[in-house]
Amino acid sequence: MLAAKTTCKDRWRQILNEASRIEKKHLLTLQHGISENQFDEMQKANVCLVIPRKLHVHFPASARPSLQTLEKFIVETRTCCR
Repeated sequence: MLAAKTTCKDRWRQILNEASRIEKKHLLTLQHGISENQFDEMQKANVCLVIPRKLHVHFPASARPSLQTLEKFIVETRTCCR
């Protein structure tokens, strides 16, 4: 499941209801960073952020290893769906 939101803020929680039966959810956003607390909440809810590579620098250093690029998301999706 890939949802797209311009910003995360509290709107990321909408996808929890929109895809309640899907375990791992992906959220594509163009937002320039989020707080570590918000990122931790998203991780606990099994939401993976898909962020354009050039925006990764705007996210907390602790969150960057867990961020996915759109390219990585596509590769992961193709691999699991074969």
